[in-house]
This record gives sequence, C-alpha cells and structure tokens, in this order.
Amino acid sequence: MKIVFISTYPPQQCGIATFTQNLLQSVANISENIVTEIVLLDDGSSGHNYPDEVKFRINKDIREDYLKAAEFINRSGAGICILQHEFGIFGGKAGVFILPLVHALEIPLMVTLHTILKRPDFMERSVLQSLAMKADKLVAMTSMGVGFLEEIYNIPAEKVVKIEHGVPDFKTTSSSGITEKIDFDKSKVLFTFGLLGRNKGIETVLQALPRVISKHPDVLYMVLGKTHPNVIKATGERYRSYLDLLVKQNDLEQHVFFLNKFVSEKDLFDYLSSIDIYITPYLSEAQITSGTLSYALGAGAAVVSTPYWHASELLSGGLGRLFKFKDSEGLAEQLIDLLDHPQKLKQLKDKACAYGRQFRWKAIGQRYFEQSKSLVEYHENKDRKSDAHRGVSGLPPLNFDHFKRLTDDTGIIQHAKYGIPNLKEGYCLDDNARALLAALMAYEILDFKPALALIPVYFSYIHYMQNIKGTFRNFLSFNRQFLDEEGSEDAFGRTIWALGYLMKHAPNNAYFQLAEEIFFLAAENFEKLTSNRGIANTIIGISYYLQRSPSDEEMCQKMERMTHTLVDRFQLRKSDEWQWFEDMLSYDNGILPLALYHSYEITGDKQVKQVAEEATAFLDQTTMADGYLNPVGSDGWFPKGKNRARFDQQATDVTAMVLLNFRAWLNTKQNHYRQKMLICHEWFLGKNDLKVPLYDPETGGCCDGLESDRVNRNQGAESTLAYLISYMTVLSVVQPGAGKETSPELSEKRQKGKARIITR
Repeated sequence: MKIVFISTYPPQQCGIATFTQNLLQSVANISENIVTEIVLLDDGSSGHNYPDEVKFRINKDIREDYLKAAEFINRSGAGICILQHEFGIFGGKAGVFILPLVHALEIPLMVTLHTILKRPDFMERSVLQSLAMKADKLVAMTSMGVGFLEEIYNIPAEKVVKIEHGVPDFKTTSSSGITEKIDFDKSKVLFTFGLLGRNKGIETVLQALPRVISKHPDVLYMVLGKTHPNVIKATGERYRSYLDLLVKQNDLEQHVFFLNKFVSEKDLFDYLSSIDIYITPYLSEAQITSGTLSYALGAGAAVVSTPYWHASELLSGGLGRLFKFKDSEGLAEQLIDLLDHPQKLKQLKDKACAYGRQFRWKAIGQRYFEQSKSLVEYHENKDRKSDAHRGVSGLPPLNFDHFKRLTDDTGIIQHAKYGIPNLKEGYCLDDNARALLAALMAYEILDFKPALALIPVYFSYIHYMQNIKGTFRNFLSFNRQFLDEEGSEDAFGRTIWALGYLMKHAPNNAYFQLAEEIFFLAAENFEKLTSNRGIANTIIGISYYLQRSPSDEEMCQKMERMTHTLVDRFQLRKSDEWQWFEDMLSYDNGILPLALYHSYEITGDKQVKQVAEEATAFLDQTTMADGYLNPVGSDGWFPKGKNRARFDQQATDVTAMVLLNFRAWLNTKQNHYRQKMLICHEWFLGKNDLKVPLYDPETGGCCDGLESDRVNRNQGAESTLAYLISYMTVLSVVQPGAGKETSPELSEKRQKGKARIITR
C-alpha cells in the first residue's frame, strides 16, 4: 500500500516536520510492502535539499500549486492520503488554500489535527469544518480535542479517533555527546525547549529563579530553541532581548543559558536525559497538543507545567506537577519542593518513563497504519457517488435575524462591518428594492407573517426616493439627506422588478394601488434605458405586472420592444466562441437570459427562448465547467478573447445564476437546470473555489464576497439578501409545499384561487 503524507518535512525546522518524519518512518518500518511519499509545503525560498521521499513540492502561497498537488496524488497510485494540519503551514487566511486540494482528492483522507481551537473565528471554524466534511477520519491527540470537535465544530463522533502524540525511543538513540560541552553534572538543570515566542512564558521562570537559587545556588536554567519564524517576521528578536534584560535585572547571568538553535533528536536526547526538571510555562490554556511536552515525558523527565489543555490532561494522576499561569511564586514553590526532595523527583521521572513506553513511535505508527488500512478497504467496497450528482442534501435553518438587524424605520442599511450594521454608509435604493422582494418572497413562499411588518419599510423608502419625473434617487445618508439626484439604471430596474413582484403578490389593496402608482410614474422612462442590466431588471418587473394584468397591451408592447433590444445585442455579438450580449462578462450576468425567460412566459416568442437558452449554456460552460459555480471575478471580469478573472466573486452573481436556472427549469422542464440551480446555491454553503461557506449561521448574514485567499467577512445587505432570495428559491423546489411557485401553470391556478390578490 502506498501512503502519501502532506506536511512540512526536515530539513525544515518545525515540530510538524519532525512529527511527520517520525510518523512516516514508523509506518514504513511495519512492512516492506508499504510505500511512503511526501507532498511538501514550503515557501519556495528555503533552498533546502529534501530527501528522496519528497515527491512533490507546494509553494504554500501559490493557490494553483494545491490543485496540481491533488492531481499528482490522484495519479500516484496511492491508496490513502494523510494530511498534517496546522493553520499556519498553508497559504491563505486560516490556511484556506488546503481545502481545494483535499476536496479534489479521489482517495481516502485522514487528517491529523495539531491545533483545535476552542474559540475559532469564522474562517478557522469554516476551514476545519470543510476539512472534516471531506476527511474520512480526523485524528485528535487528546480527549479534550475529541470533545472540541464534537461540541464546538459539530463533527460526528464516528469521524474522530484519538491517537496520542508519538515519542521517540530515546533509549535506543546514541548519545551525541553534546552535553559534555556544558557542565551539567555540577548543576541542577531546569530545561525548556521549543520555538520561542511570547506565549512560551519564559519570563515566569526567570522571575521565579531568584527564590529558587537562594536555596539551590547550583541551579542552571537552559532554554533551547530558535525564535519562531513568524515572531521573527513580526517583531524580530524583541522577545529574546526582553528575556536577556530580565536575566540582567535579576543577576541571573551565571544561572541562565540560552541556546538559540534547532537541534537534532540525538542532541535533544542528550539534553533530556541529563536534566532534572522540564518546565513548560506557557501563558494560556489554548494549546491542545504539545510535542515538546510529549517528548519530555517520553524521555523520562520530571515535568512542571502551567495547566494548558494538553498538560492538564496529560499530567493528571500524578504524572507531573502544575502551577498557575504567570504564577512565578507558585512555580518557585514547586521547584524548591522537588529539589529539596530527590525521592519525589525520582518518582516523577519513573512515571514519565512508564508513560513513554506506551507511546513510542512504533506503536503510534501501527495505529495510523491500521486506520489507513481500514479506510482503504472500506472505500474499495463502497459505492461512491460523485459530488456533482448529489445536489443539496439539506439546507441550514432559515434565519432572518441579520435581515431584521440591518433594518430600521427608514429602510435597510446597505453595509455592515462584520455582522454589525454600518450606519455611516446609510441606505441605497438597490438594497431596499432587494429587501422588498425578499420580504415579499418570505411572506408569499414561506407564509412568514413577520415579513408583513418589514414590507412597508422598504416600500416607503422606494416611494420616498422617486423623483417627480418617475426616476429614482439611490443613496440616502443615515440622517436622511439625499446623496444623489438620480440613481443608476441598475437601481431603477431592480426597483421595477420589486414593484412588479409586489403587484403580483400584493398582501392588500393599499400596497397594490401605491405600487401601481409608482410603477406607472416610472414607466415613461422604461424605453429610455440603455444599459443591459437596467433593461433586463425592468423586463422582469414588467413580466410580473403582466402576470397580474395580462390585458395591458401597451405595457406588453413596451416589454417586447425592450426584449428585442437585448436579443438584437446578442445576435450582433454572437460567434462560435462567444454567445453573449456584450463583449465582456461582468456582474449579474444571469439576469440577462433570466429576463428573456420571463419575457417568453408572457409572449411565447420562441426566438426569445432560443436566445435565452444559448446564453444560459454559454454561462454554464464558462462558470460551471468544474462541476461547481465559480462566477466571473470582479478583478478584471472576462473580456472577450482574454483571460477571465477568478476573483473576487460576488453573492449577487450567484443568486442571478440560481434564479436563471430555476426559470430555465420552469420553462423547459429539463431537470439538469434544476440540478444546476441547486449546485449554484451551494456556492454560499462552501461548494466554491475555496471550499468555505459564505453564509454565517451564527448571525444569519452572508459574507460580502469570496476573495482569492479568504472570504470578505463584512455582511452587508446586498450579500445577505442575495443569500435569502437564493435560499427561498431553492426551498420552493427541494421542499414541495414550502414554495408556491413550482410551475407557471400551478402558479396561475393558485393566483386565480387566492382571495387576497386584489383585482383592479
């Protein structure tokens, strides 16, 4: 069996690299029939000469390298992939670049989690949950880690296995003789090792030493380890300089020794076998796994530690001693007690030796191999269905909290900082039109009664922003000052769309009458529109109005003329390679063919339907070729004959695709449109280029966009409304009975049978 490991690897100087080397060797030693290979993470600048087992290198900051690595693994003949996960070793926010790789794997995946956060931020939680969704097994090294995965990340218990951190068999490691250069025999040696940073708490030990030395003047405290590379990048050697200053202030120059290097296991064995007490004085509880602690116990060292998570679990039952965070006095008491009573010290060392025998790398490697073999056998016998054919297996609960949070008595606030309304940015017509549409859909599709209280808020904003000539202003400050004289054609069209939907689904006669008044005052401007999206949005609004008032021949003719403006522009630019209305694919692309489907429903014009289908097919092949939706990015768009931008991706583009495929399904009865609609909605839930969700179930909001290495965490009105409109459209399909517009014919029957639809 071939096993591919994804990790850092020596000669890189980090704990995960060493962990992976030990794990790989322990697994490879089980049988000659086991082949092990490394897919390596580095930054492309190290210049290291890696050993032969390294078969592929990923530059951690180049997103495309991850997909190339997935292709390499899939073609390598490997039976399973074992990923070492730590947020900081992968590129992108919270290491998000690893997700496209793991989701592209075609073989079983096991993930060893070196960090499991108790209070993850949005990206950290999303990355781990997305990993868990793809992984066949997650490995946690502590019982607390197992609990976190189940309770905080909602990961099923059957996906998680506890396998402790392995420790070398130090007794079989030959001495390097390095400690002979330091006179350990004449000193009582206290020891800390690992990469240095402020969270290590070395200052707590330095502050405790004067009291310890007063009773035991032969004490030597050795700190072994380089400063962490991330600390060097951020603050240089400021922390080490601070420690040097503490040494001088406390007259500890003869009792403290800093060795600023990364040592081999042989050298580490020499140190650990020669010391009296190992100290981990970390400053916070938030460390779920400590390789240094495991190594110290495995070497038979007496351990004194602060009660961070791994230490609290590992040292319970008398395996070591604990003292409070930043408690130099408590540490001094523990050290003096052990140094005063050698028998107590020996008892701790004996217990540590017994622990180490249980978790030698040989035993840990055997457990990883057994898990791997089981997963490979399971997958060989399992009938696996492609993700591309599953569709939406379930929707998260519908949550209007953020929708309501953004709304005050004026309208909906257009922007947010994270999940908090940003009052400085005020209001806009676009979003209040979207909000009116969403509230109407919530009432019409879901029978959500609280929406009735929201509808007049957005409706009155639209009325307030209309000019005497029928056009609309767009922006309003928080103190209700107009910020423009006339808004964009896009905003105009979206408003007509919302008004048309309102007239079709008016909850009472007053709403219908006012909507009709605003609509017809605006109608004088319909055929003055020049922008494609302004025209398309307006066509959709007119079509809803005509479903309510089909005898209005003049309005029908307006819509037909506007429709043929779009059709003519399509025919003018159409070629074998390019079936689109413009020389560029930009934003809200799905709205253009969507408008043609709406127009076709009213007129029955087959040419219009044919153009809609051609444009839809072109969009599908451009944005869904990978089996999921990747909308055209706003950082350059997609000019005809040039390369398309991949990022930044916007939520409104996704909703346009959901609505487009929904409408295409209604008009053609072809189920592949229904399936594509479901796939498009899954963009919000993590089926996208980065494999992370944009919908935030904690707030009920939707993040503003998908960037090349993260999501934009602001949750403004546009993105949140885009998610809700998409959600309710999908819900009407996947949960029959929840939706009331499941087909044009059924919609018409229901419309005729509803007493609350007021006729003119």
